Formats: sequence, C-alpha cells, structure tokens
Amino acid sequence: MKVKKEFVLRNIAGSDIVIPIAAVGVDFNGMITLNESAAFLWRKLENDTDVEGLVSALLAEYEVDEPTARTCVKEYIAKLEEIGCLE
Repeated sequence: MKVKKEFVLRNIAGSDIVIPIAAVGVDFNGMITLNESAAFLWRKLENDTDVEGLVSALLAEYEVDEPTARTCVKEYIAKLEEIGCLE
C-alpha cells in the first residue's frame, strides 16, 4: 500500500500537515494534521509498504509493544482508507 501522489506531507510552522493537490482537492475539502508518529508512518507509506513493514518500523523507532503498534497501524490505515489517501 502507498499514499496517493495527490496528497503531500508538508511541515508548516512546526506542524506536519497533509494537503491535497490537483483534482483531489475538489473532493477532499481540507487538510490533515498529523502527530509525530502519524507523520513517521506517512513517510513510510510514501514508498510501497504493508502493515508488517509499518509495525516493524514503529517498533524500531518508538518504545511500544507489538500488540499496541499493530493496533495503531491498523487504525491509522483504516482512517487513511476512509478518507481516500491510499492507493
């Protein structure tokens, strides 16, 4: 899975924000503010990856147990799918 190229992550005034570009902006009216770990996962999703890759990345970067990391990744992916950010 991968984020659509029509959504870009930018750091604006110290905040990580995803904004739609091109025609996507017509259907998606707004922007998404990400916390540190969500932005970390977004950057991983800029390259093709899967749930296991995201869980492994979280475990390597943060002090979190595997069940918590897996739950967080699944919830994050579900939210991105809901708003149409993933290919």
